[in-house]
Amino acid sequence: MATAGEADLSRITVVPGQRSGQPCIRGLRVTVWDVLDMLASGMTEDEILRDYPYLEKADFPAVYAYASQTGRERILR
Repeated sequence: MATAGEADLSRITVVPGQRSGQPCIRGLRVTVWDVLDMLASGMTEDEILRDYPYLEKADFPAVYAYASQTGRERILR
């Protein structure tokens, strides 16, 4: 699994007005939180990729790194 330093965080975009400014994957209307919710519900990465064919395998390390970074920032506040 890629570490936060190895993940391509440029895959995570925040566009004002798109999904209320939530972090999305590559400008798509799928948020980081959508993907994490799917994983938390028991879906595998492969199942998510089947249901959302416009997502890419390389999006997952970016999602994990973004969530990890966001969690750390909240703890440090």
